Amino acid sequence: MTMVEAHVGAHELVAGRYRLLEVFARETNRLWWYAEDVTANQPRMVAQTALPGDTDADTVRRATARVVRTSEIMRLLCPGRVATVVDAVVEAGALWTVTDWIEGTTLGELLDREGPFSIPRAARLGLDVLDVLQAAHDEGITHGELSPGQIFVRDGGPVLVAGFGLAGTTLVPRLAAPSYASPEQARDERLGPAADLWALGAILYTTVEGRPPFRDRGRPDATLRAVDRLPLRTPLRTGPLTQAVQGLLRKNSRERLTRPVLREALTRALDEDTGTGPSPAPASRPHRGPGGRGRLLLTAGTVLAVAAAVLAATHHLPGTSPSAAAPSRPAVTATPPAGPSGSQAPGAGPSPGTGRPTATAGHSPSAGATTALPAGYHRYTAPEGFSLALPDGWRRLATSRVRDVAYRVTFGTDGASPTLAVTSSSRVGPDPVAVWRDDVEPELERLPGYHRIGGVRATTYQGYEAADLEWLSGTGDLRVHTLGRGFLTGGGHGFSLRFTTPAGAWDDPANRLALRTFLRTFRPPKG
Repeated sequence: MTMVEAHVGAHELVAGRYRLLEVFARETNRLWWYAEDVTANQPRMVAQTALPGDTDADTVRRATARVVRTSEIMRLLCPGRVATVVDAVVEAGALWTVTDWIEGTTLGELLDREGPFSIPRAARLGLDVLDVLQAAHDEGITHGELSPGQIFVRDGGPVLVAGFGLAGTTLVPRLAAPSYASPEQARDERLGPAADLWALGAILYTTVEGRPPFRDRGRPDATLRAVDRLPLRTPLRTGPLTQAVQGLLRKNSRERLTRPVLREALTRALDEDTGTGPSPAPASRPHRGPGGRGRLLLTAGTVLAVAAAVLAATHHLPGTSPSAAAPSRPAVTATPPAGPSGSQAPGAGPSPGTGRPTATAGHSPSAGATTALPAGYHRYTAPEGFSLALPDGWRRLATSRVRDVAYRVTFGTDGASPTLAVTSSSRVGPDPVAVWRDDVEPELERLPGYHRIGGVRATTYQGYEAADLEWLSGTGDLRVHTLGRGFLTGGGHGFSLRFTTPAGAWDDPANRLALRTFLRTFRPPKG
């Protein structure tokens, strides 16, 4: 069945009451929004789940009633451990589940930002989720839609689980995040507790490995077939959790680990010395300020990262091999005259997200919306149709093309770093995070001295779905620091920006200004 895409944007009202403010998390067929209840003047969170195009009125009534009823039962069974649902409505081809404000970060968002968890931290998360699942299963309730996007990690407390009541609301086997569906769910068979245990196994795998056991293939039906038919990718980092994870991810539901055996394995892993050291605590969730109706004060962990971009797709363009990242000789810094400082670009530390420029889901701003350029910059419009502001003295250094599929344009000064590479592709995968993780990074890992800084971070750029990656590579005088941002413009098309400087010059004010200006002024071709 085909899912309906709900074309809504920031500041629109759902059910005439819930004003959408900003997308803060996403997975296949589901978005999480910050929102405001304009009637009650209260902050809310809203999960937007796409529905099949043939959903009838009776199904709509059953779906909304089921979500509210099941969530209320779970709230009573597990106080403080399950999202409190205050409303559920169907509108614009989507099910909108409205919850009280949650002081936490989705597991998916946290993994994108910080990378994989340590074994003890993953085991603790697994035990928290298992507690909630056991309460549900003892009451005859199966979650059926469990995924990293339905788990909120909170400071100083157990995780909170959302999404109860979604499974079985329509005729499709899985509404969202098909990578975490069990094989029996993929075959559209009757669901039971074993399906939730599979999903927990897939979540533990992802939490430690940094990628799901079965990658998203762009279409839910293709992903579900892969879950059902393909063998499990052997985990490499699960350590003492390996047997538990593999035991949960057995294709035959009757052969999966039982809850008591799983609990014992997770408890034992808590005490294992993995040598990975403590994992960082999750960044705080944005909170509502004391004044200003409809206004959210966002913490540094939730605004969008200042970064330049991932190669939009790896089509092996000339000049995109791993060796292309290193300059041919010791490089100089960008030297435009100082201009407005703006927000700081990220430094070379492990948490680049603290300097993100804000952006919201919605339409891309027009070029006319850009403020005056910093002194020493000029706007350049490429024959290909894109435009951006460049420092005076920068020019187009090289252009590479693969027929009508992709091109790459590199800007700089006589081939020396810093440089900016702009890449366009008409064959971009549906998930910019997966492009980085599964396609680009395996090639980057072949670079001498390659070191990733943080994890692949899903974000939004000028209203487009995007992903960021930051890394170091090269050795000695040729060691460089790169930030990448790739974003999807629709119809299989995507762009990326990749900004590279000498590693020791990353924090130079001129380079910070250059990065901020590139991100602020870049505009893809119109139409």
